[in-house]
Amino acid sequence: MTDDTIDNRPVYHAACHCGTVRFTVLLTDGLRTVRRCNCSYCRMRGAVAVSANLDDIKVLQGKEALTLYQFNTGEAKHYFCSRCGIYTFHQRRSAPHQYGVNVACIEGMSPFDFAEVPVNEGRTHPKDRAEGGPLIAGWLRYEANPTAHEN
Repeated sequence: MTDDTIDNRPVYHAACHCGTVRFTVLLTDGLRTVRRCNCSYCRMRGAVAVSANLDDIKVLQGKEALTLYQFNTGEAKHYFCSRCGIYTFHQRRSAPHQYGVNVACIEGMSPFDFAEVPVNEGRTHPKDRAEGGPLIAGWLRYEANPTAHEN
């Protein structure tokens, strides 16, 4: 992250694991949008994501290394680095005007920075349910072991 802001929102710097793909991102509502999903793909991917509008991600380097993955309806567009395989962001099926951004790609951030992360019910997508809208399937909790870093 830098001291730069746009519209009073911090500009975050992000990259894949190998650094080939580098981008900046402005989040829609800071870290309050943090979540996971339990659909078949997200369950296997295991990432924690935050939200950004489509115009608020700027790929600075490595655009040619981004690989697109789509499945099922083909509406969601999942991007990952073709060199290291890390998921960077995806255009959402539930909110096509937004990207979900992998928090682990954001400089200085980790999915383990969040004590509790809501998990959206993605096995039955909001667009496929009569009532629509997000449904919380549960919560993922993390509690650090205080003795893990002792020598």
